[in-house]
Amino acid sequence: MITEEQAKQDIRELLEYIGDDPNRVGLQATPDRMLRMFKEMFRGYNPEEMPVITTFPNGQDGIIYDNMVIDNGSFYSVCEHHCRTFFGEYWFAYIPNKKGRILGLSKIGRVVDYCSAKLQVQERLVQEVVEVLTEALGKENPPRGMALMMKGRHMCKESRGARKEGYMISTYLTGEFKSDLRVRNEFMSYIKEWRNS
Repeated sequence: MITEEQAKQDIRELLEYIGDDPNRVGLQATPDRMLRMFKEMFRGYNPEEMPVITTFPNGQDGIIYDNMVIDNGSFYSVCEHHCRTFFGEYWFAYIPNKKGRILGLSKIGRVVDYCSAKLQVQERLVQEVVEVLTEALGKENPPRGMALMMKGRHMCKESRGARKEGYMISTYLTGEFKSDLRVRNEFMSYIKEWRNS
């Protein structure tokens, strides 16, 4: 593993490689700033940054819930192919098991952020998020299904190469979301309603 000083030197050499002068006033502190930015943007490689995922026994408060729960939010990641950003919106849903556990709602967004905070491809990202949340709910009485849809805007397509609008939709479905067309259609109808509101 390289040292922080070696990493800074590598950045200086990269700045020189692209034709700039790493010693000019505007770039002198750039290697240090970039390393601090990397620690923030790529915190998903640090297991200590993994959020604690709070879950509750279904029925703990007297209500047993086994209908669809949906969460919506934004995400921000970096494409592993060109190290360009991709970002957008996600829609997550799951159907709790009557004898299982319920997710703390804010934890969904925290898991999305954590899994996004490393070099990614959107297809892997949707799968990782669902797998982490499924594991948090336990194997004894797992949820009846989970679904995640992400719509990302990819700068690797927009700012270089094709230079066209770079939107991409990816999904990852498990359980009833994958096996039951009615459940899947219900999820998609909620997304359509959400986007039109």
